[in-house]
Amino acid sequence: MKKFTYMDVTALVVWLLPVAYLFSIYGSLPEIVPVHYGLGGKVDRYGHKSELIMLTGILLFAGLLVYLLLKFLPAIDPKNKVKYGEDTFRKIAFGIVLFMTALNIAILYVTMHRSLPVDKIILPIAGLLFTFMGNMMNNIKPNYFAGVRTPWTLENEDTWRATHRLAGKLWFTGGLVITAAALMLPSVPATIVFIAGIMALTLIPVIYSYVYFKDHQPEKNS
Repeated sequence: MKKFTYMDVTALVVWLLPVAYLFSIYGSLPEIVPVHYGLGGKVDRYGHKSELIMLTGILLFAGLLVYLLLKFLPAIDPKNKVKYGEDTFRKIAFGIVLFMTALNIAILYVTMHRSLPVDKIILPIAGLLFTFMGNMMNNIKPNYFAGVRTPWTLENEDTWRATHRLAGKLWFTGGLVITAAALMLPSVPATIVFIAGIMALTLIPVIYSYVYFKDHQPEKNS
């Protein structure tokens, strides 16, 4: 049984911050509020403010689920490899909770202060998450649950390491580019950069893992 650590306590406090914030502003919110945003951060649906409770709950549940999964990975890892990178997974788990909390509070804040474009808060937060994950990527040991998990990285540890070295640099830099673009560009171009960036950050490591694996097969060196 995993012990309840100081990091768990800190994560719990951070996790509950959106609840406290929603409680503090709920009475001041109008009955009808924005509940969904489209391209460029424009409101495309309004609803009763009670929907914010459900939205906050969904984000809270998602953050908690990821945190618990990463915390208890060693117990469910069939090959018992996760134990060699537990500290990295704990940091990632806490980072995810921070991100979900920031996202949750950002949505509530924008709802409360309608003059602030939602994309100017949410997209930079997402960019910073990629930067954080890029900083962690090189420390993720081979496993079935987190990282760039392709047939080629899972088959070969050298491919895993090479792919995660590339992904770490790519995600760190790409996250900074997404953050800067979101803050500096108009809403629609910033959203396009964000979508294109996500696609590149996802596909390039996958393609690289295949190419690296094929190029380093034994027959290539014989």
